[in-house]
Amino acid sequence: MAGEQKSRYTLAEIDGLTLRAGCGLGTVNGGNRAAAESAPAVDAAGAPIRLLRRFFSFPAVLAALLVVLAVLTVRGRFDDPDMWWHMKMGQVIWTTHTIPLHDIFSYTTHQQASVPQEWLSQLFIYGAYRSGGFTGLMIWLCALSSALLLAGYWLCWLCGRNSKVAFVGAMTLWLFGTIGFSIRPQMVGYLLLVIELAVIHLGRTRSPRWFFALPFLFAIWINSHGSYILGVLVAGVMLVGSLFEFRAGSLAAEKWKAHTRRVFVLALVLSGAALFLNPDGIKQILYPLDTIMHQSIQMANVEEWRPTQMTDPRGLAMLAVLLCIFLRVIVRKSELRVDELLLLALGTWMAVSHERMLIVFGVLAAPILSRHLSSAWEAYDAAADRIWLNAVFLGAAILVVVLAFPDSGNLQRQIEEKSPVKAVEFIKENHLAGPMLNDYGYGGYLIWAAPEYKDFIDGRGDVFEWSGVLGEFGRWATLQSDPTVLLRKYGVNFCLLSSQSPMIHVLPLTREWKIIYSDTNSVVLARADSAVTSN
Repeated sequence: MAGEQKSRYTLAEIDGLTLRAGCGLGTVNGGNRAAAESAPAVDAAGAPIRLLRRFFSFPAVLAALLVVLAVLTVRGRFDDPDMWWHMKMGQVIWTTHTIPLHDIFSYTTHQQASVPQEWLSQLFIYGAYRSGGFTGLMIWLCALSSALLLAGYWLCWLCGRNSKVAFVGAMTLWLFGTIGFSIRPQMVGYLLLVIELAVIHLGRTRSPRWFFALPFLFAIWINSHGSYILGVLVAGVMLVGSLFEFRAGSLAAEKWKAHTRRVFVLALVLSGAALFLNPDGIKQILYPLDTIMHQSIQMANVEEWRPTQMTDPRGLAMLAVLLCIFLRVIVRKSELRVDELLLLALGTWMAVSHERMLIVFGVLAAPILSRHLSSAWEAYDAAADRIWLNAVFLGAAILVVVLAFPDSGNLQRQIEEKSPVKAVEFIKENHLAGPMLNDYGYGGYLIWAAPEYKDFIDGRGDVFEWSGVLGEFGRWATLQSDPTVLLRKYGVNFCLLSSQSPMIHVLPLTREWKIIYSDTNSVVLARADSAVTSN
């Protein structure tokens, strides 16, 4: 009878997350007996009531809260500087049916060879714009952010089998994920990382056939974002962990069944072959390694690549998550598996080295935290669910999402606050003749809004570092070289700079340059002998 109750509770718990029973779950604890004992009543109520309980369950309310949180987080993040050139590249691919393998936007790189490592995501982003304009792009951002949190919630539930703790895990992912929520291909990459972890977990605990989803995953990933290399590292860590069986205090390794491991290895071999399904062959596969080893200027100077400060709130949160996990292990509340230790080490090293990798730490640490905390909080009791109260909360969540979603006017204001909208209008109206030198953060917008003007530099740090332009511009922008030398070398006729750039004060002192336009965020300078005057 006890075994029957355990089975029914498992179904009730999974019903709450709209999943089917089948994953090997732990024993029902005392706090869950009420749910197990109430299962016959649920079964007797018939399919309609079961459907209502599933849709209006407490875990569904938690999922809705994550969607609300995602929308509230990204509603003011519409105008990422790199969004524009990603969108333009997607447009080029859509209209020409070709994937460019060299720079087509800047005059300074002399058509430097490039690696199209994000072309599929760029096409996805442009598709959102083509379908709904700026509103379509915001829907894309809200949908990807929500999907990332919901996938993390599901993964944390798979690992901890406790809906409440899984919500804590998803919130952990949200905290670190806020560093990177934007309309950029990296969102697709991080979502695929969560899916990979879930697939490996399902293959290990349910059926090895799940592993055969990995080749398809990597075929998409290699064409969506360079973060596929993280997936390779994660798979390698899991393979290493599958080889050993030992216990040393609270550290443990559980050797996989031989058949499960063989299927996993076969899936990894197929995944390796799938990586070659890309438009640039081995160069695209090796691109992430090139970024790490040969793009030192970008890694050292671009803000998102800087090391994480441990005094930063997210840095402190990372220490808190690690402390929580290791304290549970130290007091023998739970065991730490070798693969978990390796994943935590990988995520911590990457996050400490580069601020943008905090989201990777969140993805890797959240399910581990959920497993270790799963017994610290009483699990979801399906019998105690109040369907109509849950329905009210779900309705309120939908209302908040609708009201919080920014309208077209709001999106336009965000663009004008962060991009040189009016300055570009001035340049076009006065038919300024290039070449032009532009601020690093303005290049992306110029690629989209003024394609008739080839830009000097933009967020594609790789092609500009390979061509030597990034180093030249960096020295110029930080006043480490004669400001007029670079301008003469490239024959620059006018400059579009941020109002925060020190060059707007330095260049007029040379008497060769004058300010011909300025607003709250942008300044246009032209040669002093130019006929264009300020409006």
